[in-house]
Amino acid sequence: MSRTVIRGGLVITASDEMHADVLIEDGRVVALAATGTPTAESWTAERTVDAAGKYVIPGGVDAHTHMELPFGGTFASDTFETGTRAAAWGGTTTIVDFAVQSVGHSLREGLDAWNAKADGQCAIDYAFHMIVSDVTQDTLKEMDLLVEEGVTSFKQFMAYPGVFYSDDGQILRAMQRSAENGGLIMMHAENGIAIDVLVEQALARGETDPRFHGEVRKALLEAEATHRAIKLAQVAGAPLYVVHVSAQEAVAEIARSRDEGLNVFGETCPQYLFLSTDNLAEPDFEGSKYVCSTPLRPKEHQAALWRGLRTNDLQVVSTDHCPFCFVGQKELGRGDFSKIPNGLPGVENRMDLLHQAVVDGHISRRRWIEIACATPARMFGLYPKKGTIAPGADADIVIYDPHAEQVMSAGTHHMNVDYSAYEGKRVTGRVETVLSRGEPVITDREFTGRAGHGVYTPRSTCQYLL
Repeated sequence: MSRTVIRGGLVITASDEMHADVLIEDGRVVALAATGTPTAESWTAERTVDAAGKYVIPGGVDAHTHMELPFGGTFASDTFETGTRAAAWGGTTTIVDFAVQSVGHSLREGLDAWNAKADGQCAIDYAFHMIVSDVTQDTLKEMDLLVEEGVTSFKQFMAYPGVFYSDDGQILRAMQRSAENGGLIMMHAENGIAIDVLVEQALARGETDPRFHGEVRKALLEAEATHRAIKLAQVAGAPLYVVHVSAQEAVAEIARSRDEGLNVFGETCPQYLFLSTDNLAEPDFEGSKYVCSTPLRPKEHQAALWRGLRTNDLQVVSTDHCPFCFVGQKELGRGDFSKIPNGLPGVENRMDLLHQAVVDGHISRRRWIEIACATPARMFGLYPKKGTIAPGADADIVIYDPHAEQVMSAGTHHMNVDYSAYEGKRVTGRVETVLSRGEPVITDREFTGRAGHGVYTPRSTCQYLL
């Protein structure tokens, strides 16, 4: 039996803060006791971690990543090996990535392909959502089987006609099925049909720079699609999770539906909280680094996102980590913004940026843990194994120095991408040590993990329903 004791830190979960020691045996938390009490003092272990003056927090759960995703004629630049290593550096100990069904193929083929990509490669634990690109009777039956196996969430797209797009009828059928089998539909809510018209018109006018990516993907078309997704879910009697919410009008649609008592949930991402259309407008094609969908919005939208996170109209902050290098990948869109691969790197930055939000007074410490660890674990059937520090939970634990200062930079990050979306940004707080199921993955700012330590983790159905 291997034992580890973490001593002297401030343990922060979504519900509590206490100065406590944490006892770990065989990869799980077995006890917490107030620091200095006879119980805590009596614990002995092979490994002792000194957390005095530090936070002891659950490992982050990033419920939205895209490692090795094929997109726009290229692939996301992080593999499961490089991406999960970078996640660990950033204090995230579980990712939920997206397996992709290709049109004309089964869900099973897509899931098998992604399992093969990830198997033996991950430094931290992982699970999968399923992207449903082709709703047929066979697909609907397969959804039932996947839920039984622990793949309990299905992503659909109102955007990207000809690639991932589903029409309202297909969406309704999938929602009806999820209402029966307990699955959760995740929606990319943008009116892709209308957006394609605006893209065509912009290019015809010679508007080719990256900033036009944000201008054609209008906030109103995000709000319209969000509203439509909510109403379809209401007709189906199904819960709905709206991914990467970026527009204040979309937040308002979600808030209204929640006020009506509907099981509608919203996720946002750090890029929408900290970046804006100012970045998309950077000269010399630098703006291409910030092309993602939904797009970055004008700065005034940020206040509504922060407010949504405080009022719980938005429940989760994930990264939508989907990195493409500037050289050779983002550059595919020189002269035509519609050919820029959509996606930003961020899996390593999320926990630090959200701690900066604590420092800046946007959210509390416990809310930080709630939106980055506990709620994503509950939303996607991983709690209390993940997302908290409590007896029986996996010992996915981060020793976090709340006083250390760092400057974010491509020169120092560990993501396999040639730029940082937050280059030069100063933040307070830094990961010091990371345990994954009790094993040190980061030890005093050194990587001590390995590819293959991370294991596939089946999930139960959503634990967050009203």
